[in-house]
Amino acid sequence: MRSIEERSVLETQYEFEGQSRFYKGKVRDVYTINEELIMVATDRISAFDHILPRPIPCKGQVLNQIANHFLEATKDIAPNWRKANPDPNVTAGVACQPFPIEMVIRGYLTGHAWRTYKSGLRELCGVTLPEGMKEHDPFPTPIITPATKAEEGHDEDISKEDILAQGIVSAEDYAIMEKYTYQLFERGTEMAAEQGLILVDTKYEFGKSDNTIYVIDEIHTPDSSRYFYKDGYEERQAKGDKQKHLSKEFVREWLIEHGFQGLDGQLMPEMPDHFIESVTDRYVELFEQITGQTFVKENNSNVVDRIEKNILNYLKKS
Repeated sequence: MRSIEERSVLETQYEFEGQSRFYKGKVRDVYTINEELIMVATDRISAFDHILPRPIPCKGQVLNQIANHFLEATKDIAPNWRKANPDPNVTAGVACQPFPIEMVIRGYLTGHAWRTYKSGLRELCGVTLPEGMKEHDPFPTPIITPATKAEEGHDEDISKEDILAQGIVSAEDYAIMEKYTYQLFERGTEMAAEQGLILVDTKYEFGKSDNTIYVIDEIHTPDSSRYFYKDGYEERQAKGDKQKHLSKEFVREWLIEHGFQGLDGQLMPEMPDHFIESVTDRYVELFEQITGQTFVKENNSNVVDRIEKNILNYLKKS
């Protein structure tokens, strides 16, 4: 059997005709070619703001296909950047000028919102939080808590008022992004419920091209969203038990068990083959649970060459 590395895409280093820019993100390699964006979802995995040294076979395909599932299902709400999928790991689309904020929307008092609330604060990003809430309780209505997109380090909370006052985004553009965010979250919540899930919180990124605002990047994937299992949610909440969630949290838990949380002086543990294979299986489960579809593994005998060939074929036709 071929090794994990031989069945994965750790990185790409293509050079295409007309290529003007290459950007290597945490898990994506992004090429700008003749004003079009070609985004390759690699099998890299990150946790605690660190890229782990070994890839996860099929992870890129899983995330790319989940994102495309939801982009296709929400294009009636908001225009999105996606134009085509030349390869299961690749999305091609409109090259936009990104807005320097993320539109984070929360339906439940979970994660960062809960930590803020637990500290005694009753305001998050300019939004007043109701008294008397418990962790994982639903908000009366979803709240938007924007964050600035940091080039380095962590993103920072920011209020709508500060975004407008600092001229980061115009009032007109913000109003459109705000409307899209609420509508996308409503659609995502409905689609999650059909699969027995609760969409707890998520984030959307937007960009602009020719005066049109587009949804960019991925949406509703387990890397950008938090899901709870709907079955038993109310009983667990009433008892104060932990909620059962659908995410990549199991990878973080493994790292913590092996002494790594991204802190200075900590050594990154190397994931053994058997654990990596189990992570692949969990990502496949995530795909099937979230989309309700059966995952079909693409032939990855030489996945890096396959991706390049499919991109070249797409560029010839476009």
